[in-house]
Amino acid sequence: QVQLVESGGGLVQPGGSLRLSCAASTSILSTNTVGWYRQAPGQQRELVAAIANGGSTNYVDSVKGRFTISRDNAKNTVYLQMNSLKPEDTAVYYCNIGRTLYGSSRGVYEYWGQGTQVTVSS
Repeated sequence: QVQLVESGGGLVQPGGSLRLSCAASTSILSTNTVGWYRQAPGQQRELVAAIANGGSTNYVDSVKGRFTISRDNAKNTVYLQMNSLKPEDTAVYYCNIGRTLYGSSRGVYEYWGQGTQVTVSS
């Protein structure tokens, strides 16, 4: 059974930074595309950033230049460095294995973490 555990969320002031981590219980992370998604209250879950096992990345326009996704396959972990945070970044952030670099389902398998809350407020 694959488990994904997110951590690093919290309360931060506008303009601040957070680093989210997504740790997998198995090495499946190292051979798959991993995505960070977020869901704000009353809104649909959206792709924020994704990284392929070869290192290619994709970002939603609203976070380009502020967020950076990276991976450490030896640690079965993917990170999301979030800088210059804005109130509109407030959401629960989830990591995913099983979707494409652009957020589409592959229809083979799909795993989600439990999510970590990010709140940007003064």
